[in-house]
Amino acid sequence: MVIVSLTMSAILVVFIVPLTILFFIYLSNILLLIYQRKSEVKADPLSEVWDSARKTIASFWDIYARIWHGYELHGVENLPEGPGILVYYHGAIPIDYLYFLSRLFLWKKRLCLSVADHFVFRLPGLKLLLEVTGVMPGTREECLIALKNGHLVSISPGGVREALFSDESYQLMWGNRKGFAQVALDAKVPIIPMYTQNVREGYRMFKERRFFRQLYESTRLPFTPPYGGLPVKFRTYIGEPIPYDPNITTEELVEKVCKGIFLFSFQTKTAIQALISKHQTIPGSIWKALLERFDKRRK
Repeated sequence: MVIVSLTMSAILVVFIVPLTILFFIYLSNILLLIYQRKSEVKADPLSEVWDSARKTIASFWDIYARIWHGYELHGVENLPEGPGILVYYHGAIPIDYLYFLSRLFLWKKRLCLSVADHFVFRLPGLKLLLEVTGVMPGTREECLIALKNGHLVSISPGGVREALFSDESYQLMWGNRKGFAQVALDAKVPIIPMYTQNVREGYRMFKERRFFRQLYESTRLPFTPPYGGLPVKFRTYIGEPIPYDPNITTEELVEKVCKGIFLFSFQTKTAIQALISKHQTIPGSIWKALLERFDKRRK
């Protein structure tokens, strides 16, 4: 009984923070439903009518970010006034990205629409939260419409695969995904790299991955549970934009589209790797990440 009790306690400690985050996410959706019913809101979830509710949700997550991870956001000045595509490294769970969305809205009152994996939309009870925060499946057409309307659009080319199978080496796992570069070329917008320091030290996946990798590749569902949740230091860095070249003609774009997509994708990957190299200890260290909570100097 003692062994069983200790084992259950250890499991609870390892998973309690990720489960708490999941609980808060569902709580956010419940609060939005209450706001919708109480105010009888029927407007487009992306309209300004929802801004007061968005501010409340963003304030909650920003307080959580400050308390639990001493969260900092650097490089907001690198975001364009108009549309652009934010490309970021995907941690075991994208809690750092949620922090970024919250602080961006509080600082700039600006939405960043988010491209998410299809499995996210299968999760029950989150429909309104996804709509109000601008989460979308991310088809080419939807992204182009969002950019045309002046929005920032974010995507993690590594997606769920990077979340599950990258590790403290912070390896980018993009494969042949270059669709974001095609959209950026079509919309004639810049790409902005983004990365959060210590995101893998906060939340990790188990080392034994062969079985879970085969399971994921056959089902495209994330069966591997994240663990951790230690209050390590999180700093999100937004890099300098990779601009669209306005001098290229339509004919040149058609002729060089494949080359252009590859170049844009390669530049983006290089930019994110540069952010990781500059701001991250490789391999990641949980102890160093914890000690950085007491280091007031900007890394």
